[in-house]
Amino acid sequence: MKHISAAVRSEKQVKSLSNLGVNVILVDLSDEVAVNDAVLQHEIDVVVHTASSFDMSLVSPLITALGRRRKITGKEAYFVQSSVTTIYSVESGWPYGEVKDTDPIFEMEQQMGGSHPVRQTNLHVIKQAKEEGVTSFIILIPTVYGRGSGECRRLSVSIPAYIRTSIAHKIVYKFDQDGSPPGAHISDLAAFYAILVEKILQMEPIPSGEIGYYFAIAHTVPWWNVMQRIAESLHARGLVTSSQTQIWPSYKMAAEYLNFPLAHVRAMGASR
Repeated sequence: MKHISAAVRSEKQVKSLSNLGVNVILVDLSDEVAVNDAVLQHEIDVVVHTASSFDMSLVSPLITALGRRRKITGKEAYFVQSSVTTIYSVESGWPYGEVKDTDPIFEMEQQMGGSHPVRQTNLHVIKQAKEEGVTSFIILIPTVYGRGSGECRRLSVSIPAYIRTSIAHKIVYKFDQDGSPPGAHISDLAAFYAILVEKILQMEPIPSGEIGYYFAIAHTVPWWNVMQRIAESLHARGLVTSSQTQIWPSYKMAAEYLNFPLAHVRAMGASR
């Protein structure tokens, strides 16, 4: 019989999820001992990690624990890492142009080197999982939109941040270059994860490890058009002073207003 466990960070989340029929585990993912105990005690063979795309201290204990579980039981163990698509844009320093999940992305990322935290985490997951005998997958998440149906956070990051910032400063800003970043509705992304987990549980032979990159993309997003529609909608409600967008005076200002990392803010709004 298969059981679903949810690792959470707060008692509030425990209460929110307890009525869903899942096993809720309050655990610090950076605590290797606690993570190991959780994986072994709750007999976890598949981990879908969505907590961070760039913090290796959160993924390493999980992969190590899965490796120990595999050695004890002899069962296959799987680790699904949630990454982001923006690292494969020119704005993030990607030199290889358009890329798809059938390309040798692992080799490309190794050749690049550098210290980009998301890229380094991707490589770390694949290498450590291989050492531990754990099957790994890298899921590359685009701009996500739509209202979720879960018990905890139901809003995505990007578009709500632009709306909050626009209302706070009475202006809708856009970047000096139009972008068309990849996108997906949250329901499509959730369906993708469900399909992946189903294939794992059925032990279907799907690409993994060094060739296990998956772009969870439905379409591209015409970013200037999105900003313009936001401006028109907010202006109609009297929440901004103009129905027209303005160019961000600087990337630093955009990062501060949106609370996005300065090094990645342009890629989040102007990538193609």
